[in-house]
Amino acid sequence: MATRRQRTERRADALSKERIVEAAIEILDTDGERALTFRALTQRLATGPGAIYWHVENKGDLLAAATGDVIARVMTDVPEGTEPREAIRTMALGLFDAIDAHPWVGAQIAGEPWQFAMLQLFEGMGGQLKALGVPESAQFGAASALVNYSLGVAGQNAANARLVEPGTDRTAFLSGVVDQWVRLDPAKYPFVHQIAKQLVEHDDRDQFLAGVDLILAGVGTLG
Repeated sequence: MATRRQRTERRADALSKERIVEAAIEILDTDGERALTFRALTQRLATGPGAIYWHVENKGDLLAAATGDVIARVMTDVPEGTEPREAIRTMALGLFDAIDAHPWVGAQIAGEPWQFAMLQLFEGMGGQLKALGVPESAQFGAASALVNYSLGVAGQNAANARLVEPGTDRTAFLSGVVDQWVRLDPAKYPFVHQIAKQLVEHDDRDQFLAGVDLILAGVGTLG
């Protein structure tokens, strides 16, 4: 007769941590963080809570693992041999798209900036800055600027998307914002009036990359 330990080991082996994290990401994407419970996981995976606790200690551990999984894909989705500057742009844009697809990722990193996912971001971008020839004394500052800018803009973009009803026409929505802007006193808000029309036509990803390029231009003066 199999011992309890043997049965537990077989059950744990049948359910990998990768599958648990995958299921957690599916729940987070579909229903949000509040819906991610161990009960929801056991129902989705058709298993008992003991099999899940074998791999993850608690919800915080699970959220960190899910966040790390998403970020790891971004950091490794750069073709080998890519020039450092272009590699940084690819990583940054990958992060922007990942947080757009998984809005909870930005909130998780912001809530626990010391978690492993942040180390992955610094290691990925920092390594490329080093390859660019940025002096060691300036590498931390340059990496911080890139990581914080990327997370900030990506997180804000994801937050903006959640503020409007699904199916909202983007052009119509932004046109309404512009209508409010142009009613402002042009003497007090000359720059806002100047850029108002660009708001309707701008592409979020292009605008994001423009900011990355500005940071890289500054980094280029450090070598």
